Amino acid sequence: MITDLIAPYVPYLLLGLVAAYYIFPYLQKWRLHDIPSPGLAAFTNFWLLLKARSGGRFQAVHDAHKKYGKMVRIAPNHVSIADDSAIQTIYGHGNGFLKAYVFELVLIRFTIDCLRDFYDAFVSIRRGLFNTRDRAEHTRKRKTVSHTFSAKSIGQFEQYIHANIELFVKQWNKIADLQTDPKTGYATIDALNWFNYLAFDIIGDLAFGAPFGMLEKGKDIAEMRKSPDAPPSYVPAVEVLNRRGEVSATLGCYSPLIPFAKYIPDRFFKDGLEAVENLAGIAVARVNERLKPEVMANNTRVDLLARLMEGRDATGAKLGREELTAEALTQLIAGSDTTSNTSCAILYWVVRTPGVIPKLHQVLDEAIPRDIDVPTHAMVKDIPYLQWIIWETMRIHSTSAMGLPRQVPPTTPSIEIAGHTFKAGDVVSVPSYTVHRSTDIWGPDAEQFVPERWDPVRLTSRQKASFIPFSTGPRACVGRNVAEMELLVICATVFRLFDFEIQQTGPMETREGFLRKPMGLQVGLKKRVPTA
Repeated sequence: MITDLIAPYVPYLLLGLVAAYYIFPYLQKWRLHDIPSPGLAAFTNFWLLLKARSGGRFQAVHDAHKKYGKMVRIAPNHVSIADDSAIQTIYGHGNGFLKAYVFELVLIRFTIDCLRDFYDAFVSIRRGLFNTRDRAEHTRKRKTVSHTFSAKSIGQFEQYIHANIELFVKQWNKIADLQTDPKTGYATIDALNWFNYLAFDIIGDLAFGAPFGMLEKGKDIAEMRKSPDAPPSYVPAVEVLNRRGEVSATLGCYSPLIPFAKYIPDRFFKDGLEAVENLAGIAVARVNERLKPEVMANNTRVDLLARLMEGRDATGAKLGREELTAEALTQLIAGSDTTSNTSCAILYWVVRTPGVIPKLHQVLDEAIPRDIDVPTHAMVKDIPYLQWIIWETMRIHSTSAMGLPRQVPPTTPSIEIAGHTFKAGDVVSVPSYTVHRSTDIWGPDAEQFVPERWDPVRLTSRQKASFIPFSTGPRACVGRNVAEMELLVICATVFRLFDFEIQQTGPMETREGFLRKPMGLQVGLKKRVPTA
């Protein structure tokens, strides 16, 4: 029997297939063999996937750069380049680099090249501004979305930001009045939770016409619907967003797993995929509420959804409900935990760094009238020290810490980046966490929180060009101006009206999904009376 003849060789055949699975991708990219790699990263995307699954991809890549140098191969077809000279080449305008595919060789019978998009893992309703790869489509979407962040629109958004920060202050005052420990003089809170409530309520107000109500309830909760006609249910939105970011960033490292992820015997994937659906359902529910005839008939708001409804699709028609919901979801994701994570990190670094609080109190008390609790953006936008604190936190904390992958386009036969030649189809990235902590760029105190480094007298042109918290080029964050407005007003309000002490032991722990987020921040809170 033929099976009897083959049976003794089956183990060797299986071993050969396993070896081929890892060796073929490496051989196909042999010209990258001179670039060092950690572990088996040069042979398989699973090294990067496992680091993402652990929540420490940014640190693993950073450690690899410290060990091997500026250029590290973190996947068979993905090279991380911790060199500021590569930023404009990879991300700048006019280079044609595409949001990248993840490469992995899959063996089905013999061999098949399986190319799947890293950004596929972030698609739920349909592709939005963030995850579309087609250049023409991205240009159209960006044009539609960009006008929602014009100077005029941002000025109109401030009233919604201001109202939510006022409620935030009211709730913190109530906590200080009712929960202060007489022994310490402080009330204990997890500051991250409250910054999450604030950020979600602000983006709810800006994007969907009304806050989520988290500040009012002091609770993480949001309505979601599987479809516009489905009955509502309620989910913890912050938790949903965190889980969605973690699973999407993990599966994005090896996107051929996406169709099979629900079968993986690890609750991380099952819970994460459920979170992807729930997050989309939150957007569906909010858009559904906003588009009700009775709401639209009486609407006078100028918010993100109103601006998006003025946009046009590829045929010149107004955006359909599905695309409108997808773009609104993109704004919800981009404008929520980015702001809350950064606000929390600012509080941590400011309070723990000697000498910063007195300087901050002085400039805030001088700039803001004593009878004002929540200042306007105009009152605080020109306070240099406040802006330096925000920028320095964005540098040392790096909420967006990973290197966003870009693919050398097929129209570019070869290109030299940081002294190495790359070919069409190669994937490259610049890890912002590593670049932001480079002693070569920022000096020997790069690991220290030093707001004064942003003094124009000290700041070098190289440092300015290496600072990429919002990315750069045509794919940079379109909501940067709104985010900076929020952070300026939030920080000015928080540090002028309250005093803090860090009550947890050890550093503020972080975990990376798509973004690097704090795991919590226990602080003591008490009222402060401005001195000016």
